[in-house]
Amino acid sequence: MSAQSLRLLYLNAGHFVDHLFMLIFAKAAVSAGLAFGLAADGAYAEMIPYGIPSLMLFGACAPLAAHLADKWTRNAMIAVFFTGIGAAAIATSFATTPLQIAVGLAGIGIFAAIYHPVGIAMVVEGGGRVGWRLGINGVWGNMGVAAAPLITGLILSSYDWRMAFIVPGVMSVAIGIGFAMFVRSGRAVAPEATKREKALVGFAPGWKRALLAIALVTSAGGFVFGSMTFIIPRMFEVRMPDVTTDIALTGMLAASIYAVAAFAQLGIGRMIDTRPIKPILLCVALGQPVLIGLMAMQTDYALYAAALLAMAFVFSQIPIADTVLARYVPDEWRAKVLSIKFLLNLGVGALSLLAARAILSAGGGFQMVMVVIAIAGCFILLAALILPSKSGVELEPKSEAAPAE
Repeated sequence: MSAQSLRLLYLNAGHFVDHLFMLIFAKAAVSAGLAFGLAADGAYAEMIPYGIPSLMLFGACAPLAAHLADKWTRNAMIAVFFTGIGAAAIATSFATTPLQIAVGLAGIGIFAAIYHPVGIAMVVEGGGRVGWRLGINGVWGNMGVAAAPLITGLILSSYDWRMAFIVPGVMSVAIGIGFAMFVRSGRAVAPEATKREKALVGFAPGWKRALLAIALVTSAGGFVFGSMTFIIPRMFEVRMPDVTTDIALTGMLAASIYAVAAFAQLGIGRMIDTRPIKPILLCVALGQPVLIGLMAMQTDYALYAAALLAMAFVFSQIPIADTVLARYVPDEWRAKVLSIKFLLNLGVGALSLLAARAILSAGGGFQMVMVVIAIAGCFILLAALILPSKSGVELEPKSEAAPAE
């Protein structure tokens, strides 16, 4: 394996690890609560609030991580990410009270904040087929989301909640040590930039409109993604009576939606490397409200099919926004802009959960939730219209074949 391929493998693994660790507690919370003597029927509700500081720090510390990466080195920050998040998880396993778990989870959130502003900035380094690399990286991250309940559940079935943190923690520390050794070997260097990437020494013409479009995609996309991941499992429980009423099985069906739909990022990534981005974003933006509206009227297998298509369009916007950013923002500013983008996405995503809960609690039902999500998706269409037709600095000749990575 070449040095550049190994470097990308570490970065992709980092995206997997990042999302995996942030979701361990969601599955292990009940087991931890029972171990601390909480009642079985209230353990989950009582334990979940202890994970809130971790989620807040996950977003709030991203700008600080970007600043440190610019002052230090990106490679060093990724090494800190792997070893730090692993060590924090291992430390969490030694908690003897819920408050100590909250402290450990906060540590996980702090180190998890490193990846998105620093790791994504490294993935787009060097120009070339940025969309393809971002598509692959996005799939790895989504696999971390899908794998978290599976891996944690398997560990819990044979051991206890402490091992659910220890096993991934040890593995992450080992990866971090491996990456640090790779860096020390001198092979973990950024790929040589293309001539067009080298030419992007300042913000490309039209960058203000482009960043406004990215902000809209990030905000609306965060709302749509957060709402959809919240509502789909519950919709499957209620609206698939002819398929199954088993909660575990509907959960597996929901997980399969996220896992399969994530691969849409590969196709979109390849397309945006060879075609103009604006019409692609327009198609993705138009498809979302249509398919989300279609979901609201379906049941059973038709609901599953509509949900799969809708989530494929939702995932498709992820590499588009980051590729636009890479074409308009010079390398020295990317980590900072990515940190703000991530913080905005996470903040709006959290608000989407509150909105969905409020609508359901008020008796609005799934259809009202889907209408609100579809309206939010229309702002992505507005972003596509705002985006300049010329997508900044093209970082690679369109005729060049995409590399196999």
